[in-house]
Amino acid sequence: MTTAPLSGQTSVAALYCFAPLEDLAAVRLPLLDVCREGGVRGTLLLAEEGVNGTIAGTEDALEKVVAHIRSWPGFADMDVKYSTASAMPFLRLKVRLKREIVTMGVADVDAAHDKGHYVDPAEWNALISDPDTVLIDTRNDYEVRIGTFRGAIDPETKSFREFPQWFDDHAERWREEGRKVAMFCTGGIRCEKATAYVRQQGFDNVFHLKGGILKYLETVEQDASLFDGECFVFDQRVSVKHGLAEGEAELCHGCRHPLYPEDLASEDYEAGVACPHCAAARSEADRVRYRERQRQMELAERSGQNHLGADAGAGRSVGP
Repeated sequence: MTTAPLSGQTSVAALYCFAPLEDLAAVRLPLLDVCREGGVRGTLLLAEEGVNGTIAGTEDALEKVVAHIRSWPGFADMDVKYSTASAMPFLRLKVRLKREIVTMGVADVDAAHDKGHYVDPAEWNALISDPDTVLIDTRNDYEVRIGTFRGAIDPETKSFREFPQWFDDHAERWREEGRKVAMFCTGGIRCEKATAYVRQQGFDNVFHLKGGILKYLETVEQDASLFDGECFVFDQRVSVKHGLAEGEAELCHGCRHPLYPEDLASEDYEAGVACPHCAAARSEADRVRYRERQRQMELAERSGQNHLGADAGAGRSVGP
């Protein structure tokens, strides 16, 4: 199911679909043409297991891209979540061919057929409030830091590649207790693949939040919400909050870590250079280089131009 785009200056579409995709190079060029014709920017990843990405542009342009992808065999039900941005959150368009649309690094995980049970946002609170449910945040540590569901376990991973080993290290106790396993992520793709992995480890009662945190924040009223904080997104908005309004987090252009007011007030913070999370790791040569990049970015901003040094602002990898 697709939610209609919200009104605003720039529309943003986070999309993914696990379905077999053949002849990637041949698929890529027509998709690239549709995006370019509409002035769409952002990143789309294509792999044999499907498609994943976040793109921005006019509502009409995004709908044409979505319709094009849904015309591929097996992609008619592709998940799409719309939000808005006060300005174009991407500087360029990238359509890339990859081994995986979300990198777990484990062979033979079939998210198209082995995924867990979807849970709609309206039913999510009841599931995660059940004491027999183990609630796991499948995102990385820097994402979890600025917002997560109450009671969720933070695996403290630096990348999604670390998730399988982390789960294996904890799985036996949950298996012996017969616990239900519920997982979530930004837009649904990582937890969907994670549920397929967990099912392969012999768990049957495995669930994941349909549409991810983004769909939950869009559809669940704030006074009924069990999500605290904001949701990190992989573009220059940095974060969104309830109603998918732009959040308050900023970004360290030195290490790409989301920052809040207390971080900005730290003596270790220097705009575009370092923050409390990376200051100790910065050499003086790094600082000189980053200061020059920041100076060029500020000059470009004052002249109304884009500077590629700021590209992918929040993006360590493409969401959702």
